[in-house]
Amino acid sequence: MIENIENIDLQYLTLDDYKDLKEAMIQSYPTMPDSYWKEHHIKLLIDKFPEGQVIIKINNEIAGCALSIIVDYNAFDELNSYKDITGNYSFNTHKADGDVLYGIDVFIKKEYRGLRLGRRLYDYRKELVENLNLRGIAFGGRIPNFHKYAKELSPKEYIEKVKRKEIHDPVLNFQISNDFHPTKVLRNYLEDDDDSNGFAVLLEWDNIYYEKKNKKAATKKKVVRLGLIQWQMRLYKNLEELMEQAEYFIDAVSAYRSDFALFPEFFNAPLMADNNHLPESEAIRELAKHTEVIVQKFSELAITYNINVITGSMPEIKNELLYNVGYICKRDGTTERYEKLHVTPDEAKVWGMQGGNELRTYDTDCGKIGVLICYDSEFPELSRLLADEGMDILFVPFLTDTQNGYSRVRHCAQARAIENECYVAIAGSVGNLPKVNNMDIQYAQSMVFTPCDFSFPANGIKAEATTNTEMILIADVDIDLLRELNQFGSVRNLKDRRKDLFILSKK
Repeated sequence: MIENIENIDLQYLTLDDYKDLKEAMIQSYPTMPDSYWKEHHIKLLIDKFPEGQVIIKINNEIAGCALSIIVDYNAFDELNSYKDITGNYSFNTHKADGDVLYGIDVFIKKEYRGLRLGRRLYDYRKELVENLNLRGIAFGGRIPNFHKYAKELSPKEYIEKVKRKEIHDPVLNFQISNDFHPTKVLRNYLEDDDDSNGFAVLLEWDNIYYEKKNKKAATKKKVVRLGLIQWQMRLYKNLEELMEQAEYFIDAVSAYRSDFALFPEFFNAPLMADNNHLPESEAIRELAKHTEVIVQKFSELAITYNINVITGSMPEIKNELLYNVGYICKRDGTTERYEKLHVTPDEAKVWGMQGGNELRTYDTDCGKIGVLICYDSEFPELSRLLADEGMDILFVPFLTDTQNGYSRVRHCAQARAIENECYVAIAGSVGNLPKVNNMDIQYAQSMVFTPCDFSFPANGIKAEATTNTEMILIADVDIDLLRELNQFGSVRNLKDRRKDLFILSKK
């Protein structure tokens, strides 16, 4: 797997990419070196269905590709071969008014495997199918390990053993894990596929949002899934052990296809235990030495698990001053930094911490978001400025020791959701740290808040974790509901402001 990934980009395929694409295909199909698509084939696909042809580039190099057409699926009941489906590679079987997306090809170069790039390509296809209101996705999947068992197993028996995990087939296992179900065995499907003994499996994915063409199409929703991590404070032997626990939670929320993972403020405080003999102001500066490595590791996890990670917060030294900061590690490989603007009296007195100076929103693949660390959520002008920049989701990583402190954060965060017509997600830590001074006890209940109107929960609470219990909280938020609220809500907190009386602006 390649290292030093700076950028992951999903793009439409163009003819300018063909030279690199050809090399990638040859490398990806070493047992079928002459089976790569010729340039005129790629031109046909792009001309007929440009949005169906996509590539993934890493550091501006092609890492993977997915090619597809739209077909009238009922016409293919008796057609089993790859040549039949593609119209003898002319793609004249593509029908703009068809009902199923048929996968022509998908591959990931060997050195980029393990980054879940294949899932990104399939997720793109699924979203495309939903946007085009198609019935689903179908394609003939190779079974490259079948030749090892062909003398003792029929294709049907082989498929059943793969499904039961008794046999590992890298292609079929991957398709099944991505919600595709086998529906038919195809004989003599693909020429030169000796590894599969000429067989393939017809795999399908059904679009549950599909509506027949003679029905009114439903409004497409932009649903974002949030994964909140209610972190248990416990002692760790070292940084590696702490990050193993962090990866465990990222893996868990990613398994539910969350778009964001939110960690609490100072989740890495247990690492101060080794320096508990030092004054608190020195111990926190020792903790700051881990921040760069933690951010790099989170960025790698964001890529690997295809999720945007909001790292909570950590101490960081900049120009010899101590700040409370966090990072948004995006699944495309980029990172953004945010700062705590208002430090608490305790942070200033005990640790000598400074307040930051930058307040802004951040663009993500799920819209504009904002992050306010704990105490900052208690200053309403901050979130209002973010709302003016188009923020849809506000994330609040927090750390509170008592129920009093938690209640301030919790109630202020809920007020931010109402007054700014946005979603607010808060995540905190629970448990005790008896060997870390100034971090003895924690109190938290992670929650997701909404505005209070007919399209939202009456009490403004979308989801809530169990108080003071280590767990994850998963919640879906519909961005289009915010747009409707802004235009047609019972009250319109953003539109009805008396700007003739006051003006709020950043310096």
